[in-house]
Amino acid sequence: MELITNELFNAIREIINQSRLKVFRAANSALLESYWQIGKLIIEDEQQGKFRADYGKATLKNLSIQLTLEFGKGFDESNLRNIRSFYKSFPIHDALRHELSWTHYRLLSRFPNPQPYTFSLQP
Repeated sequence: MELITNELFNAIREIINQSRLKVFRAANSALLESYWQIGKLIIEDEQQGKFRADYGKATLKNLSIQLTLEFGKGFDESNLRNIRSFYKSFPIHDALRHELSWTHYRLLSRFPNPQPYTFSLQP
């Protein structure tokens, strides 16, 4: 068996790495999009046109049970709270930066600031 040259191996490795990066970016973008939309629906349902939500409803608990039965892990009550906080912190869809991951947004959503965040990646 002939050994593959380093050049060929490196070229193939680069193609594979670039493809994996594209898949990760596409998946992250789809996740952010869906979580933003889910957060919007939760906020709209909770507030029902009012400035603040009525607390005491078991919306997230019930929703968590249904979503977990249908889709499995990832929709527990704490993650639904994270999704809701994500939308509340970033209500302007066009301000989302898909270069940031869900983990980044989850952490940023925890900052106590009543104003929505907007980011510019340009200096």
